[in-house]
Amino acid sequence: MKFLFLEPFYGGSHRDFADGLIAHSHHYIDLITLPARYWKWRMRGAALYLAGKIQAPQKNDGLIVTDLMSLADLKALWQDACPPTLVYFHENQLTYPLAPGESMDYQFGFTDITTAITADRVLFNSRTHFDTFFSRLPGFLNMMPEYHPRWVIEAIRSKSDVIYPGCRFRGPGVHPLFDPIHKTKPPLIIWNHRWEFDKNPDEFFTALDAIATMGLDFRLALLGENFQAQPKAFLAARQRFAQKIVCCGYVESKHEYRQWLRRGTAVISTAIQENFGIAVVEAIRYGCIPLLPNRLVYPEIIPEAFHMDVLYNDLADLIEKLSNIVNGHRQYNTLRNKLSEAMARYSWEGLIDTYDAELDRLAGLKREKQIT
Repeated sequence: MKFLFLEPFYGGSHRDFADGLIAHSHHYIDLITLPARYWKWRMRGAALYLAGKIQAPQKNDGLIVTDLMSLADLKALWQDACPPTLVYFHENQLTYPLAPGESMDYQFGFTDITTAITADRVLFNSRTHFDTFFSRLPGFLNMMPEYHPRWVIEAIRSKSDVIYPGCRFRGPGVHPLFDPIHKTKPPLIIWNHRWEFDKNPDEFFTALDAIATMGLDFRLALLGENFQAQPKAFLAARQRFAQKIVCCGYVESKHEYRQWLRRGTAVISTAIQENFGIAVVEAIRYGCIPLLPNRLVYPEIIPEAFHMDVLYNDLADLIEKLSNIVNGHRQYNTLRNKLSEAMARYSWEGLIDTYDAELDRLAGLKREKQIT
């Protein structure tokens, strides 16, 4: 069967998800994208642009979009030519934190609501994301001065579910999982998140300052994408840790990126917003010991047996756990291997049948409509 996938923000987790689904699905999926910039304008106007660009959308068995597409606008423009629709929520604008100095534009939250309400199927990338969206939704609607459309809560919930995004752990030229005995010395600390405020880089570098002050030696790889101006925290860190940085900036080659993860000793997240964390899962799978806040999605994606080892409660706890790893990283090989094995459940190979079943369901809706 044939499906159309419209991704107005083709970067980061949005790109990983789209590419992985297309590479592993048994169905044919035609991907049409826009570059990963100006996300607000994508939510406002991508539907207008793509509605005019795509001819005969009705020839597809279904339509896949993500949360940065205004699906209600698109369906209004295409009308009966629009096939059954599935929206995948990587994030939502009801709960996404505001950048410093930014005030909330409520229209983006309502765009999420109208996108979900007009979709035939709504998927969230984690149970944590699902729960926070629906816990925030009533309060968001109550901000309206009157005539609250509370009916949308159950209408959206009734067609919503959770499926983790698949991760592509292997590919051409990628060797088997790295032997931990060859991890670098001094130990290598990995940052492989977006260079943006919601990943809270200031706290990350504060923790590094603390262990450097202790006299502990380490090396640093600053990976991850930067979609806008480089945050001041990274500009300062490039000077402060100049002698320790071995890689700085986005690594385009997937093969090279995985090699850095294999060399890494620890991967750290200090995020204030995370609904799944593909970058963290990848790093763990390739042998990095994670240090993650004991909140957001991390208690969900990390098996409970490892929570005490890798989830931290505050900055002091992070510094203590990080100093222990840097001091004796070779003693963590058993933990590293067990965590790597646990991440295998997020592979595309293990999840694709569930996604294809969702696409089969979409195609079935189209057949039912044709019959009636």
